[in-house]
Amino acid sequence: MSSPEPAAARLPAATRPGAVSLAVIDLAAEEAFYRQVLGLAVTRQQDGLLELGAGGEPLVRLVAGARPPRDDAAPGLYHLAIRLPDRAALGAWLRHALALGAPLQGAADHGVSEAVYLSDAEGNGVEIYRDRPRETWLVDDGRVHMVTEALDARGVVASAADPWRGAPPETVMGHVHLQVGELTRSRVFYAGALGLPVTNAAFPGACFLAAGGYHHHLGLNTWGVAARARRSLGAPGLEAFELLLPARADIEAAAMRLRRAAAETHEDEQGVDVSDPDGIRLHLRVAPAVRRPAIL
Repeated sequence: MSSPEPAAARLPAATRPGAVSLAVIDLAAEEAFYRQVLGLAVTRQQDGLLELGAGGEPLVRLVAGARPPRDDAAPGLYHLAIRLPDRAALGAWLRHALALGAPLQGAADHGVSEAVYLSDAEGNGVEIYRDRPRETWLVDDGRVHMVTEALDARGVVASAADPWRGAPPETVMGHVHLQVGELTRSRVFYAGALGLPVTNAAFPGACFLAAGGYHHHLGLNTWGVAARARRSLGAPGLEAFELLLPARADIEAAAMRLRRAAAETHEDEQGVDVSDPDGIRLHLRVAPAVRRPAIL
């Protein structure tokens, strides 16, 4: 099967996710989760805003001032996925999480990766995972084979060589998984207009996309979204997420494609902002000049 997106319309292979911004009710409780449970460090702090990350790069941006109720049936975040550098780091984190009594919600072996799932203090989904070596992935003409099988949790914990001492500097935002109102419409936006190729569409009600042959930088699903639901202004949950591109020229090319598809873009010195068909905000930014590779 050939890819439906022309090569000329694709984002650069080095494109990767950046920080995920969350509107939160209780900034202190959310800070405690991301620092104590996930081991992220504060990278920037100002009134009503807190950034946490690893290796000096922000991965999660917490913005105070959200107001309940939370609507989990509206389009928004399904989970943010923080990728650790190897199985030993995942094992050290899992042992740490179990000792803390963190509210783990599930775990899976996806073939390309091993993952553990939980939620933060306000119910935002979080995945912590590690990738298997890329040469072991099953890939057929750009489509990456993924599965959902039982995680060998004992083996993961046994792989830990050292105690957990916080997120290693190589930790990155591996992917962002959204719940959307209509799958085809979102796929047209992210794959057709933005230029993020589809890598797997085998799961009912879901689609996965990535740059550079990665298994997925972006997930889309309609599994829990109510018909015609929209997130209320000021509600807690996903505020925006970033995609980091190699150069400003790459951002401008993507913005031109989006405008040709009738998307309204806003450009400033930081990059380009756009909203997807569900009103989810996407920030296109230039990647930091010095950063370890995001793909194994």
